[in-house]
Amino acid sequence: MVEADSDTDIDLDHFNRQSESTARRPNDDAQQQFSLPQADGGKDAWLFLAAAFLTEGLVWGLPFAFGVFQEYYTHHHPFSENPSGLAIVGTLQTGINYLSGPLMFALFLRSPSIQRPCLIVGVIILCLSMIAASFASKVWHLILTQGVVYGIGSSLVYFPTLAFIQEWFIRRRGLAFGVMWAGSGSFGSIVPLVMNFALKRYGFRTVLRAWAVMVTLLSVPLLKFVKPRVPISANSRSRPVDLHFMRSRVFWVFQFCNTLQGLGYFVPMIYLPSVANSIGSSATAGTGLTVANNLATVVGGIISGWLVDKFEVAVVVAASSACAALACFLAWGLATSFPILVIFALLFGLFAGGYSTSWAGICKEIQHHSVGADPAMVLGMFGFGRGIGSVASGPLSEALLKQRGFAGVSLSYASRYGSLIVFTGTMMAAGGLSGAGRIFGWI
Repeated sequence: MVEADSDTDIDLDHFNRQSESTARRPNDDAQQQFSLPQADGGKDAWLFLAAAFLTEGLVWGLPFAFGVFQEYYTHHHPFSENPSGLAIVGTLQTGINYLSGPLMFALFLRSPSIQRPCLIVGVIILCLSMIAASFASKVWHLILTQGVVYGIGSSLVYFPTLAFIQEWFIRRRGLAFGVMWAGSGSFGSIVPLVMNFALKRYGFRTVLRAWAVMVTLLSVPLLKFVKPRVPISANSRSRPVDLHFMRSRVFWVFQFCNTLQGLGYFVPMIYLPSVANSIGSSATAGTGLTVANNLATVVGGIISGWLVDKFEVAVVVAASSACAALACFLAWGLATSFPILVIFALLFGLFAGGYSTSWAGICKEIQHHSVGADPAMVLGMFGFGRGIGSVASGPLSEALLKQRGFAGVSLSYASRYGSLIVFTGTMMAAGGLSGAGRIFGWI
């Protein structure tokens, strides 16, 4: 691997000039300048990152456990009579969040002072969505509440946190993103176990209401630490929304491959419990697959974040995508027993789970070609592409699931999940083409 060129570091001089110009507060009739908290380290930065880690977990813990909910809804009243469309609930939870990225970051540029209020409003909407879902009696009720409304609330919490992290961490941004995004995998490893037990014992109505209460109680103290490094005053000047980076071919190649990767990434997350059930494993075993995948995502995200800070992001993207594709074609495709499914869940989480962490490095690549590109808007656009993949993967995976397995082959390819295996593996490979293109000089 080749050490990353320091010239691709995010526009630090611009950031520092902006910080110096905004780091003033009126004190009676005088203007007193104060020093900003240390970036890339120090007590305040690490407290912020810890709070961001927990906020990430609260936002994504439920979507990462949706496979457990889907398995429960499919086999329990009142949704078991007509479970069609349940997969859409899970993909909307994630997809709407991702799709909101460009709009949210554009609003923050135009009105910086709304970022903190968005956090509070988002927490309220999150809790209301789960309470409303607890009264659902039809699948479309879940689509609206646990899907659409939850996605809106989570985006209002998620994107201010994502914006703040770019102030707290500059040179170690890839690692910071990896640690923050590990929150989703960490909670995604715990929440499915809790939900599997609680759903069986108490039912979905009580579980969703209890989760809403827990999110409220945990969010209140976190709001003290999820804050910008550079203070935002009520009269902060708005900044123009600059999308000139979208004229770059490099951006569109990375974005296209990012969207394809998103099409396949969420499929195992939704169907692993059902796959386990199809080979005779218990519901608890199916939940264990979700836990294994999410635990591996934690490790994969942190490693990927560290790698993109140190090496060329194209190499990281190409290598991790190739390994994720092989995990689908070999481990999942050849799986006939639960232990092999566990191996697949671990490998897929490790190699596919860190893909979005590479966005920090891809932002540097794009800024190298489009000087002055706002990293927040670039991240927002990548989130939008992943959101398209997430939303589309729900109905697309349901359509593929109706197809029969491949005739003339054995193992998992012959099962009703054969088409999903091939589709997911192909999308993982496609996600790495942008990295391969950069390595070989095609883009």
